Amino acid sequence: MTQLRILSGKQIRAAITMQDIVEAVEGAFIELSTGNPEMPARVHIPIARPEGTVLFMPSYMESAAMISVKTVTLFEENRKNNLPYIQGMVSLFDGNNGTPRAILDGMTLTALRTGAASGVASRLLSRPESAICAIFGAGVQGRTQLEAVCAVRDIKKAFVYDALPAAAETFATEMGERLGVEIVVAKTSKEAVVDADIICCATIAETPVFDDSDLPAGVHINAVGSYKPHVQEVPEEMVLRSRLYVDHRESVLEETGDLIIPIKKGVFTEGHIVAEIGDVAAGKAPGRRSVSEITFFKTVGVALQDLVAATIVLQRAEEKGIGTMVEL
Repeated sequence: MTQLRILSGKQIRAAITMQDIVEAVEGAFIELSTGNPEMPARVHIPIARPEGTVLFMPSYMESAAMISVKTVTLFEENRKNNLPYIQGMVSLFDGNNGTPRAILDGMTLTALRTGAASGVASRLLSRPESAICAIFGAGVQGRTQLEAVCAVRDIKKAFVYDALPAAAETFATEMGERLGVEIVVAKTSKEAVVDADIICCATIAETPVFDDSDLPAGVHINAVGSYKPHVQEVPEEMVLRSRLYVDHRESVLEETGDLIIPIKKGVFTEGHIVAEIGDVAAGKAPGRRSVSEITFFKTVGVALQDLVAATIVLQRAEEKGIGTMVEL
């Protein structure tokens, strides 16, 4: 009989470190840019009543010998019933024989691998001496953004800015204790960015969360929040003057308004993208050229990140005996 390991969010956290996830995601980016993974377009199923959406994101990576399928559901009315708006799980299968291996909490895994993507970009593109980080968005994603940046840079101080000041206060208390970093709740977006070495944007904002004119020279920016064509999380002026890197060229040009909107205006072209971050990690493309230039990493997330993150979590869970085993 097949033994399947089920891993909750807490069990995933107990099994893994952010550094583990960062290294795994960097490998996924290299594979994505230089290898030949199987990663079909996500399948989108609309639900009429009650209004909702189901997303399926499959991938296969020969070098990992694993198959993954992430299933995500989004139901707006869940909020009225004290249920999460977004729910999901990642199913992992053996790539050699198709045997089911694990089911993992999708929300925890997504937050970790999204944070890790910014960790990879920050390690490759930010100045090595970077010590101050600004976080926009005090939710789950904002937490893993800061955690990942702290895993790759010696961050001494962080600023957090959120539309809900109470959420920012909670973030500062919780993350300050967890990471041992001084965290200041910024009263304005300018206060958050003016001295920052690294900025991470993880919001649901539909308009830019800071002003281009407030940015210091040499800052590195990670943006993970805008994944819809009509949404701009960062200012257009910054996008146009920055040195731009992406996780997956095809995906960002199809999904994020941060790039699609200036393209439609005729002020931006695909040629502005320097490279995919995987090419930088593989040594095939240059990164930062000077201490004063602004670097910008835009990610919308890809299924291969889920596969490698789930695989390393499963490996660590097996080593530590973590998870609930069920017999199929």
